Amino acid sequence: MISGGAIKQTGSLRAARFFLALAVLAGAGGVWSQSAQSEAASGFAPQSAAASADFMVVTANAHATDAAVEILQLGGNALDAAIAAQWVLNLVEPQSSGLGGGGFLLHWDAARRRVMAWDGRETAPRATGADFARRADGSLAPFAELVASGRSVGVPGLLAMLEEAHRRHGKLKWERLLAPAIRLAENGFPVSPRLNLLLHQDTLLRNDAAARALYYRPDGKPLEVGDTLRNPELALMLRRVAREGSVALHQGATARRIVAAVANRGGGITLGDLRDYRPLRREAVCGSFRRWRVCGMPPPSSGGIGVLQLLGILERSGLPPGPVERADAVHHFAEAGRLVYADRSRYVGDPDFVRVPQRELLANDYLERRSRLIEPGRAMGTAAPGSVPSTQVQADGDAPELPATTHLSVVDGQGNAVALTSSIEAGFGSRIQVDGFLLNNQLTDFSFTPEREGKPVANRAEAGKRPLSSMAPTLVFDSKGRLHAVLGSPGGSRIINYVARTLQALLDGGMEPAAALAMGHAGNRNGATEVERGRIGDDMVRELEKLGHAVQRTDMTSGLHLIVRRGGGWVGAVDPRREGSARGN
Repeated sequence: MISGGAIKQTGSLRAARFFLALAVLAGAGGVWSQSAQSEAASGFAPQSAAASADFMVVTANAHATDAAVEILQLGGNALDAAIAAQWVLNLVEPQSSGLGGGGFLLHWDAARRRVMAWDGRETAPRATGADFARRADGSLAPFAELVASGRSVGVPGLLAMLEEAHRRHGKLKWERLLAPAIRLAENGFPVSPRLNLLLHQDTLLRNDAAARALYYRPDGKPLEVGDTLRNPELALMLRRVAREGSVALHQGATARRIVAAVANRGGGITLGDLRDYRPLRREAVCGSFRRWRVCGMPPPSSGGIGVLQLLGILERSGLPPGPVERADAVHHFAEAGRLVYADRSRYVGDPDFVRVPQRELLANDYLERRSRLIEPGRAMGTAAPGSVPSTQVQADGDAPELPATTHLSVVDGQGNAVALTSSIEAGFGSRIQVDGFLLNNQLTDFSFTPEREGKPVANRAEAGKRPLSSMAPTLVFDSKGRLHAVLGSPGGSRIINYVARTLQALLDGGMEPAAALAMGHAGNRNGATEVERGRIGDDMVRELEKLGHAVQRTDMTSGLHLIVRRGGGWVGAVDPRREGSARGN
């Protein structure tokens, strides 16, 4: 057995290993992005991969990975481990996810050979109307005005979802799963380079008195890298959650404080909204790509449909399997992305409010027709949505879905697996802190414009509705039905492209897991063809421009966390753009 562990580094050893890793990347032709260079200056060296013959955990932070491993070594299963890791992420990666947000979870039950999808997406309070983004004078408020206000806060769903999933799939007692996060919140942990960087960059968080007291020094400067951060308020909250479950959040004193804090910032969540929240169990959306079966999250996430559409269009486009970093492969991928995002904007929303033509969007003949729109020698420009039978005539929507999210992947020793993507939407969410955790701003994931030319938008805001998402926790199975890969990523609306291109690299290109995560991102969301600044070279850009692509260089800080079967064991790989950690037994 090959043992893989989360690397704990200090002082000169950390720096030496960092520069060695950087040299390896440079030798492989990799160049770090600006955000990665900022982390490099702080001495952070991301781990690339680990291998194990037993279980595997990959999360966004070594403390969370350690928590999951602790639970697995105590006899817990993949779902138990994912829950323990999530609450640690709430503490060490507060900008991304937690009690105040929501998420989507795919669970693979190896004994029953069944995939189950869990929906913990936030819901709009009862007071929310289609014109939630309009000011009193009728004008649309910009995102910057809404994000750090109570008007952006949806009813949290992550805790209730994980509690319900634990009732169905868990093995250890619920309270045991909270112990690692409680212990770390009380004892403290060193501030990481990424958290420090984001605290420096954020201009809104310090306006919340509780958050300012927790994350900033008396002189107003953020806690520095290596400073010990303790969160006793969150520890107390997690102790209540350990005793009471989701009631601790959705009823009682914490619920009253949430209502008051949101109202103080102009929002309208009520005690009834919190009390009545229910997570949902949904059927995973699955389809084929070459010889593989790929399963993802159904609406209200567009992630599962989007990834399957993109892969399905590529398979039918005439692009042969092979290396994915060639200009023709990037061209085909970008063109397929235009078609997918056009459909996403027109057709996908909360299926409890709008009819989502999921079956039609994934039908073989539909994907074949869409693939014929790709010309090998010319970019198509803006794509129109496809024509599918629908009971509703809908218009295209718009929503500034942001990339502050997290993803974790777990496989236990019995072969059960969890892919969990969770979020509070923007970095630090609404910047409203209650009882040591931050509330989400997920209502800004609704379309700001409820209708266009008299036609309703599928993702318009409505009371009780779940906003559209691109989160794409994904499971891959081989031709024999064996679990082959577990993955997902943060990244806002780019998540579909991140996950699909990683799968293309793994399944078509034959790339090793770590190499697939380190390659430069490229994709199209039905606009400019985006390429990752510092990781996609000038030669590629020129080739794409010759084909008619309007190329935009930009930072694309994904957080892909991947587990892939290798022989009788597993390889776990982390995204080099973040602070992830992979660890096996």
